Amino acid sequence: MSHLFLAVAAFSAAVNILMLTGPLYMLQVYDRVLASGSLPTLGAISALAAGLFLAMGLFEHIRARVLARVGMRYQDALDARVFDAGLSRATNPAERARPQTALRDPESIQRSLAGPAPLALFDAPWTPLFLLILYLFHPWMGHLALASALLLLVLTIANEVASRGAHEAASNEQAAADGIAQSMRRDAETVAALGMRGPMLARRRVRRHSAMQAQLVSSDRTGGFSAASKTLRFFLQSAMLGLGALLVVRGEITGGVMI
Repeated sequence: MSHLFLAVAAFSAAVNILMLTGPLYMLQVYDRVLASGSLPTLGAISALAAGLFLAMGLFEHIRARVLARVGMRYQDALDARVFDAGLSRATNPAERARPQTALRDPESIQRSLAGPAPLALFDAPWTPLFLLILYLFHPWMGHLALASALLLLVLTIANEVASRGAHEAASNEQAAADGIAQSMRRDAETVAALGMRGPMLARRRVRRHSAMQAQLVSSDRTGGFSAASKTLRFFLQSAMLGLGALLVVRGEITGGVMI
């Protein structure tokens, strides 16, 4: 399966290189179109940029599909083993009383591999290259990009720390609620004969309510940090343009470098 990860890495390289299309397009507009006023030149470089963006979107789609199939293969390989292990453990009465959540683990792996996290890992090594390019344009632009990356990293870590406890609490409460539900289904006749249906439903309701409250806290915190990160990214894009304009006015870079 390693060849599939190599394919994803190759597509990631193409995607990250093609991400330079936007800055290079702006560079050509500043240097060639605005200086000459040539509409054919604008049309030609716009068509080229559109084709490169189309290729970038295609490669992005392909690598996501490949990762989704890697996750499916892992799930398919683990399902039978996990199910067999669950059946073996079920021969122990103490184990039967516990919530059986092991079968969800291969599905969780599949969802994780098909999600955005692996793609971010493949994109991360390209960050130094982009920083180097900005430093070649001008040190101030490189400093701004580096400070921005560090600030976004701090926000990401803070988000993880702030939401981890609430997320774990939500998972634990949900597992407890599922355990009560499984106990009621397994011992339905005993529960009905002893008149315990109402109290057990109330216990499950309390657990579910606690899980939802913890999940709400986690979502609120994650949403707040996500909004802050998104706002900061948009602000930093404008800040980079403003810094580029300042450097052009000072005569330290040409207009075409103001990306």
